[in-house]
Amino acid sequence: MEKIESLRGRLLEILREKSVERGSFQLRSGRTSDYYVDGKQTTLDGEGSYLIGRVLFERMQALEDLPRGVGGVTLGADPIVTAVSLVSHLEGNSIPAFIIRKEPKGHGTERWIEGLKNIAPGSQVVVVEDVLTTGGTLLEGVRHAREAGFEVSRVYTLIDRQEGGRENIEAAGLVLDALFTRDELLGG
Repeated sequence: MEKIESLRGRLLEILREKSVERGSFQLRSGRTSDYYVDGKQTTLDGEGSYLIGRVLFERMQALEDLPRGVGGVTLGADPIVTAVSLVSHLEGNSIPAFIIRKEPKGHGTERWIEGLKNIAPGSQVVVVEDVLTTGGTLLEGVRHAREAGFEVSRVYTLIDRQEGGRENIEAAGLVLDALFTRDELLGG
């Protein structure tokens, strides 16, 4: 476990270095903030991606039942689900990834979700996102995953901005696991 805490510490360093910006920003929720967390600067970095995949996979392995899939709404979740899926495969306990579109594909299968053939209907899956503010994106992802026939009871986020998202997620009957909070991210 100490090794994972060491990896988590290094991930926090990378997030602080690459993903935190100061200034005046309007968030997707419509709120304004004096800081912005651009999670993709870390999730698209080779080391950052590996660390996210490793730490999330270890947390998922600690669950009573390992999820049968990991997914989230594009674009913030894409590198995270890929990292978890890759690390899980390397560890011999493969968790397939799925990606939820912002709108259904306009041709061909017209799907909301890509990767469905890799996960059996009725499977327990988790939904992830990079930064949680109000929880709207996570809840949207959970809705689409459930509409696809998956069971979802737990969600993960890289950063919890501590702006009501946790409360909204828990009010929807879900368990939230945040790798870091705003206080941890900005505290050092």
